[in-house]
Amino acid sequence: MKLSIDEVADALHLQLVNDDVVESEEVAPGVIVDYDAAGEIIGLEVLHLTKRLRPVDLMDFQFQANRKKTEISNTSSL
Repeated sequence: MKLSIDEVADALHLQLVNDDVVESEEVAPGVIVDYDAAGEIIGLEVLHLTKRLRPVDLMDFQFQANRKKTEISNTSSL
């Protein structure tokens, strides 16, 4: 699992497995789910991240990603 934040694109990307994306679906405004060939969810992208999270929340996500944690506990704002 890999979590990355692109500050230029203002987006968060969560890659669950390293597989090819066959299809993507916008499940909510600015929330995109990626699927593999079997139809399994393999990734998630959240656009307009700074509009969805307070700066403190964003710093916490970056800290958690740097520590290579396998789960994020603060997802209520997404």
